[in-house]
Amino acid sequence: MRCRGKDDKIRVLIVDDSLFMRRMLRRMLESHPRIAVIDEARDGVEAVAKCISLNPDVMVLDIEMPKMDGLSVLRDTMIKRPLPVVMFSSLTQRGSKITMEALSMGAVDFVPKPVARGLVPLVARELCEKVIHASCARLRVQELRYRHETERAKKRKQANGTAPVDTLVVIGSSTGGPQALEEIIPNLPPDLPAAVIICQHMPRGFTESLAKRLDMLSSLKVREAAEEDVLEPGLVLVAPGGYHLRIDKLPCDKHGVYHVYLDEGNAVHGVKPSVDVTLFDAGSLFRANLMVVILTGMGFDGARGAWAARKAGAKVICQDRETSVVWGMPKACYEAGGCEKILPLDDIANAIEGFCSKR
Repeated sequence: MRCRGKDDKIRVLIVDDSLFMRRMLRRMLESHPRIAVIDEARDGVEAVAKCISLNPDVMVLDIEMPKMDGLSVLRDTMIKRPLPVVMFSSLTQRGSKITMEALSMGAVDFVPKPVARGLVPLVARELCEKVIHASCARLRVQELRYRHETERAKKRKQANGTAPVDTLVVIGSSTGGPQALEEIIPNLPPDLPAAVIICQHMPRGFTESLAKRLDMLSSLKVREAAEEDVLEPGLVLVAPGGYHLRIDKLPCDKHGVYHVYLDEGNAVHGVKPSVDVTLFDAGSLFRANLMVVILTGMGFDGARGAWAARKAGAKVICQDRETSVVWGMPKACYEAGGCEKILPLDDIANAIEGFCSKR
């Protein structure tokens, strides 16, 4: 994918069955000087045809449509004419589940539909930003895997809250993160002697669907973190959207029992959860028994926390440019001096397993 220069317009195709929504999307996108809406499609069949004939730079795609739904459009498009896709998703349980499937299939990012008129300007800014970043994204098209559990997932180790933990892995990710996480978490062994925390930039409602999807695919137990959850080996906690995930050690405990709590404070770097917030706690508590993994994503969240954690003795690795959808967060971490090693996505699960087995 060639990233367009600052003077080049990003050509966008809008796909939505609602005339009202198409008009709103056009107004949102054309409010930005770098974006040009070249056409609209009102159903999936028309969308696939226009992708082939018009060759847009980015497609903004609805999920529920007549004739052919958003997932079918995405599947056909990725086969016939791969291009960056930003999903325009409803804030419902079904909408968040399907959004996770879309991200797994190759969609670059998503934007939740506004639930109130007052949110439209905020959503417009987010949509324009994500379309611009999507136009430069590296696509990772994968086969859809959501229908069945993996064989490894069937051999699940059940986390039961009784085993103390002294090793922690913290993973930070944003754009392209759900797809990258599906390449990492399901490839970790069920007897991993460490707890794992994932800080993925997502709004409320979507992190629960992400956790359920990873749980279905993995031999490790994965769930969205809740107040006072205890860290334990073989348990993966996903920081819930709308909260920072903090870590503390239970008082008067000699066996390394750590718990998490939810912080609904101000956004950091414009996001909640922020991996920086989690890392400042994790670095001081776990020191050399902490591994930090910074994956694909926009912005620079994680750079400061990773640097501080490394100074405290933690090991820090970043995803490389070639396998990142957006090399923003890993690049920022590397440039800040927090990164010890840059690895391709396919090597990260082995690196985590190797670090944990040596503790």
